[in-house]
Amino acid sequence: MPLAFTWGNLADLAVTIFLIAVGLTLAYLFLRLAETFVRVSTFVRRTESELLPVLNKVGGTVDRVNGQLDKVDRITDSAVDAVEAVDSGVRTVSATVRKPVQKLAGFAAGVSYGASSLRTNRSWRGAVQAGKDAAVRREQDLEEELGERDGG
Repeated sequence: MPLAFTWGNLADLAVTIFLIAVGLTLAYLFLRLAETFVRVSTFVRRTESELLPVLNKVGGTVDRVNGQLDKVDRITDSAVDAVEAVDSGVRTVSATVRKPVQKLAGFAAGVSYGASSLRTNRSWRGAVQAGKDAAVRREQDLEEELGERDGG
């Protein structure tokens, strides 16, 4: 019985060799992929075991920092309240002292101008009027200066 080798047998042999090569290649790739999965799994496990304690410490640190920030917030609130109280006190004193200071400055300007007018004009009435006018002008000037400094 002779063995006959046909072109169909050759094609079957070629396909068989190709499929064996593809199978071996796929087996090698799956082996490499399995090694990669082992490495990734090990990396994740190590990262988890090392990172969780750090995250716990960071959480505790954040809690302590928040506690300190709450204290600083209370301190700044107290400082703002103190500054507002001082500002209120200064404004009260300023408002109380403002009119007498204006009157005193007007009186001083009036006396100065009145004396100067008396020396130059030798008129008592003219000197008194010049003093009154100077006193009014000085009080108005001082009112404008204080108003500009107060922002209004």
